Amino acid sequence: MKKYQIILTGLMCAATVAKAQRLPLDSVLARVVANPALMAYDAKASAQDVYATGAKSLDAPKISAGQYQVPYQLNPNGGAFMIQAEQMFTNPAKLRAKEDYMKGLSNVTKEDKNYLKNQLIAQARQYYYERVVLEKKLVQLQNTESLLEYMLKDANIRLTYGKEKLPNIYKAKADLFELDNTREQLSNEISQKNIMLNTLMNRTQQTTFTVDTTIVLKEYETSITDTAMLAAARSDIKGINRNIDLQQLNMQMEYAKRKPDFGIQAGHMQSYGGYANQYILMGSITIPIVPWASKEYKANLKGIRYEVEELQQKKLDILNQAQGQLAGYRTDMGSKKRQLKNYQLNIIPALQNTYKTSLQAYEQNTGDLPSVLDGIKSLQAARMSALDRLQELLTLQVAYEREYEKY
Repeated sequence: MKKYQIILTGLMCAATVAKAQRLPLDSVLARVVANPALMAYDAKASAQDVYATGAKSLDAPKISAGQYQVPYQLNPNGGAFMIQAEQMFTNPAKLRAKEDYMKGLSNVTKEDKNYLKNQLIAQARQYYYERVVLEKKLVQLQNTESLLEYMLKDANIRLTYGKEKLPNIYKAKADLFELDNTREQLSNEISQKNIMLNTLMNRTQQTTFTVDTTIVLKEYETSITDTAMLAAARSDIKGINRNIDLQQLNMQMEYAKRKPDFGIQAGHMQSYGGYANQYILMGSITIPIVPWASKEYKANLKGIRYEVEELQQKKLDILNQAQGQLAGYRTDMGSKKRQLKNYQLNIIPALQNTYKTSLQAYEQNTGDLPSVLDGIKSLQAARMSALDRLQELLTLQVAYEREYEKY
């Protein structure tokens, strides 16, 4: 009965894997745009555009009614009942400047969204590559397990004929069982990467999928940083440029405060006691250039100039740091590639020869099982270390592409 349960469980697991959707890296990155954090920026930009449509609205008119110049003493012939309306007209130049400024807010928000999008895509690349390397480690683990099972089977046969020692067989079993812990750890890390990727794609966290284990290594270590291209590509730099443009619009809005506003006032007086009715019709104009009124916008204009200078310096600092980061990444990538090549061409082949030599000696009864087991473990450790170097190289590649916003 237990045997049938094991077979049934295995079939269910196989069916789950078969149903799992295969998602290449491009498909994962295409789904990142559905992340709620990015959609929140879209809603914010839309709100700012809508707010800008009301920028040219005027102040509400004012209507008043009541007694006008009526004496406190009862006198049917004194005073009047007056109805009055007032309307202020903001200078059109002020309204246009305000509208342009409010329209510029959404441009900054859109670049902020692009900056976050670049960060999320870099995270998705990182998690995806980590998942790919973990899959490759599982394959290496399976190869090691096959070698240990073969050695354990051979050792048990030799034990029957008294050509093997029982402690060596226990050591081989321990090494085999130790692989179960390693497999459990790798499987747990794969599940964690799945959850992180599903979260970035705004999908159910437990959704299973398979990945494309094909890895393309870029030749970034031979590149040269193009400052103009870097500035044109980075959304944080473009965001600073949009902020500078916004401050220029803010300056125009402050400068427009020098212009006067206009108003009109009209009133009708219904006189008491048979006197002739009267009216009021007056225009008004503000005088914002007087010293006590102009002090504010003059100070604001001066402050905005300093803010623009701050943004310019911040942009130079970001470009300077980015160039340094890229140069460091290129140097590190070159080093990691040389290390990886050394593993592939020298270290792993040498350890393979060590394992084969010890295995051959064991089969010829001139060697012992512990030497073969040590050879297998050393070979596995080297292959795992090579995959670690590969992961480090891919991490550097993701960081380099994040700096250049290559997505």
